Amino acid sequence: MMSSATTKTHDRQLDRRSFLLVSAIAAGGLLVALSLDLPAAAQEGGPPRPQSKNYPPDAFVHVRTDGRVVIQVNRLEFGQGVQTALPMILADELDADWSQVLAELAPAADVYKDPVFGIQMVGGSGSIAHSFQQYRELGAKTRAMLVAAAAARWNVAPDKCRTQESVVHGPGGQTIKYAELATDAARQPVPATVRLKNPSEFRLVGKKIRRLDSRPKCDGSLKFGLDLDLPGMKVAVVAHPPVFGAKVKSFDAKAARAIEGVREVFEIAVTRGGRGVAVVADKFWTAKRARDLLKIEWDFSGVERADTSRLLEKYKQLARTAGMSSVARGDAKALERVAAANRIVAEYEFPYLPHAPMEPLNTTVRFDGDRAEAWAGSQFQTFDQMAIAEVLGLKPEQVTFHTEMAGGGFGRRAVPDSHVQREAAQIAKRLRGTPVKLVWSREDDIRGGYYRPMHVHRVEVGIGADGMPSAWRHVIVGQSLLEGTPFAMMMKDGVDNSSVEGVSDTHYQIPNFNVSVHHPKANVPVLWWRSVGHTHSAYVMETLIDELAARAKTDPIAYRRKLLKPEAKKLIAALDLLEVKSATWRRNLPKGHAVGISCHESFGTGVACAVEVSVENKRPRIHRVTVAVDCGIAVNPLTIESQFQSGVAFGLSQLMAKGAITLKDGLVEQRNFDGYVPPYMPDAPIAVDVHIVPSAEAPSGCGEPPVPVISPAVVNALARLTGKRYRSLPLVAV
Repeated sequence: MMSSATTKTHDRQLDRRSFLLVSAIAAGGLLVALSLDLPAAAQEGGPPRPQSKNYPPDAFVHVRTDGRVVIQVNRLEFGQGVQTALPMILADELDADWSQVLAELAPAADVYKDPVFGIQMVGGSGSIAHSFQQYRELGAKTRAMLVAAAAARWNVAPDKCRTQESVVHGPGGQTIKYAELATDAARQPVPATVRLKNPSEFRLVGKKIRRLDSRPKCDGSLKFGLDLDLPGMKVAVVAHPPVFGAKVKSFDAKAARAIEGVREVFEIAVTRGGRGVAVVADKFWTAKRARDLLKIEWDFSGVERADTSRLLEKYKQLARTAGMSSVARGDAKALERVAAANRIVAEYEFPYLPHAPMEPLNTTVRFDGDRAEAWAGSQFQTFDQMAIAEVLGLKPEQVTFHTEMAGGGFGRRAVPDSHVQREAAQIAKRLRGTPVKLVWSREDDIRGGYYRPMHVHRVEVGIGADGMPSAWRHVIVGQSLLEGTPFAMMMKDGVDNSSVEGVSDTHYQIPNFNVSVHHPKANVPVLWWRSVGHTHSAYVMETLIDELAARAKTDPIAYRRKLLKPEAKKLIAALDLLEVKSATWRRNLPKGHAVGISCHESFGTGVACAVEVSVENKRPRIHRVTVAVDCGIAVNPLTIESQFQSGVAFGLSQLMAKGAITLKDGLVEQRNFDGYVPPYMPDAPIAVDVHIVPSAEAPSGCGEPPVPVISPAVVNALARLTGKRYRSLPLVAV
């Protein structure tokens, strides 16, 4: 099998007027785009269904005359494996020779918008779930056109032909390669309907397929947005205000301008109404050195100087009062009738968290007056293209937006205000005709936002005679992610569901269940963090359920099974598989080791987790993790396995002793990996085993569901070792 990630070369010898268009893929061959039916999820609730469009015949599939099959991926690839999984789906229905399949990351264009959300994006673990049907139909209809061309050439009925490995087989042993049919097939009408394969017929889907980008990542040939190097390109950095929203009162750039290679120093607008100073130079290090020499006097008037210790006290006070109602089920006063001895009152604290992707944020823009070209590893191509156009006074279609490979994101590259792209566009506007790459250093990102919101949960649980919860009152306090963004319309009665998800929609059968939320405002930029609200809600739910199981002296898996609703089939299936796969090691633990259990459903996927933990140097040592997942059809089990292994490691971030972002007098106290410390090798599990529940159901999310389960499982194990319950994160000491 050929391991080539992409035919998209970083050909940087572009004339300043050579703007690449979506339609200009290549000459010759068969190029196909289709107007497709939306998946059932879009038809049965969820976001409004976008209008169906007749797309130009050059967007998704290019069967080339040299035998290669080039498939456009309508997403960002930043480690989740979508650049392999989506081509697998299409190539399977196409019956393409996988060794000849190449993948390209599609530019920003209407044709590449998410079929459910209606914008081009990666988020909500929806890449495969939303495009599974779409890519299947693309493959099947392209195959039908190739078969029709072969049948016409042989003067036989199409149903007398079959396909295999990019070859059409006809009656009497006749064969012809797709490559030889490409030109004729391009003249065939796109069929209105096609028969899709039964899952039992899949040749690629469901198989462990090595990722197309593995080899170039390993040999260093794969290029990321930060690697972009255009002729005549300049590099820019920005001195951002130390307090969000502050402005520049004055600045002295004399020393900065004196450094050789510095080209421009000027003021620009930055996020939250603030102002900053841009430094443009020939190279990054030159620009950074010059920025360090700037003498800036900042204007903090009218700007809130957030302080996390004061915010925390405010949040705790709010948590003792009812907020905006999210769920009100049963008797709201049932809790008062439960004796104090049969109640648990628990208050949880969760800090601000950064995303800290390994590739620093960056965007390159070239502005030529009547057109612009941009390169970025973006999760929100549609928004970012529009933002660049707005800054430059152009229409979105006048901005050619290239999706670059990105080195991680975890939500950080899906920013509704497109602040990085807006900064880059302002700088490019000043340097008309010159490509400019804006780079946010690690320090810029850690200190400049955006963060997972800080939250406080206060939960009161009444316990019945059977040891099961009889009443539950839950108050959540945290900034809204949606308010003030284009997604604000998704809020209902003032409630941001991304704050209460995982609690308000719990799969546990809990009578007399009441959930409310407060959304205080704070001058701290917040953004979804991998698995969004489930990061903190699953922690609360799963540690409390575990505490209830311990009080009832019941096995934690059995307790959860008893409490789950019968319709929670994915969680039940995951728990069943987990019990089987972890039983041997759970019953043979070394002295000083304990097991922690958790389960949670998010993004349509049920996950159950068991961890083996000991305590070393007052920190948890994770020896083993077993995860069971029910995600519907597993398109590429190898990718799912790696997603869950990496997601488990990422999910440990909120447990790290120095894993919080704190603010004092408006200033972020951490600046890099010295102050904010993510999980390192000693913190990571020694082994992570991933087991997938066999399923023929439509695929659901896999990128985010592994994150919520690991932290509660670890602290549930710690509780067995220490006898303490851990309600405040990060874990400073065990």
